Amino acid sequence: MAFGDKSLQRRDKSLQRGNKSLQRGNKSFQRRNKNIQRGDKGTDVVELQLKLNGFRGTVWDGDFGPGSELQVMAFQREVMKTPSPSGIFDANSFDALHEFEINNPIDFASIRCPCGQCDGFGQGRFKNKYRADKPKIEAYHRREYPGVHKAILYAFRAVCFHLKNHDFPLPILTSGYRCWIHNEIKGRRSTNHMGKAIDIDFPAQPGEFKRDDAERCDRARDLLVDKAGFQIGWHGNNRKALEPASIAPTWLHMDVRCYSQKYLADTFFVTDESQL
Repeated sequence: MAFGDKSLQRRDKSLQRGNKSLQRGNKSFQRRNKNIQRGDKGTDVVELQLKLNGFRGTVWDGDFGPGSELQVMAFQREVMKTPSPSGIFDANSFDALHEFEINNPIDFASIRCPCGQCDGFGQGRFKNKYRADKPKIEAYHRREYPGVHKAILYAFRAVCFHLKNHDFPLPILTSGYRCWIHNEIKGRRSTNHMGKAIDIDFPAQPGEFKRDDAERCDRARDLLVDKAGFQIGWHGNNRKALEPASIAPTWLHMDVRCYSQKYLADTFFVTDESQL
């Protein structure tokens, strides 16, 4: 359970920086004269699939198919309050997404590695190196990725939206990047937080017990499976995941470790909000 006002103060400062950073940001995806819709292919589709990752979600393969159409429809229904969503990402949808991003900034200070020795996002070590006692799968890939994956950050924006709409307290980012130096300091061996994961928590409420926090996190996980397309655990390939309550009883851990390497390319990792 998260306590104190410092995390909330950091988030308030992030909100003040949000508009300026996003206005400087990703110039490759701005309002178009041409709609994005089923059958389209290319980099704009990839970016849209990532940006809407917390609205159901699909793979970011650049092919606008039925999964992408469902993403757009979910965004139009949930955010734009469109009674009959078209699934076509048009000019109004571009405007709504831009406003949604401005209203939901990401505090990168909260997700930088706290080791005090790397630049906040590791040192790029151990690519294609795996734990010696484990199979060669992403869960045991020792690589320090060059930032935090866009998909999990875009999903976090939508997570905040969904939680607020269902009367949850506003969550706080409590953990982001953790490099191998930090792992060694803390005696950890997990690689999820080397660019593929973030943790969030809810501020403590007056008079609460740990049981209350755990029950709230259980309800939140159920909501995010329904609204954001998460799976609980790591049984499905190419799906974003939440840690089960047996591992994360009083916080929410979300990651993209189940995705194939092509979806974990360096271009999908960022180190500040202007890259989103």
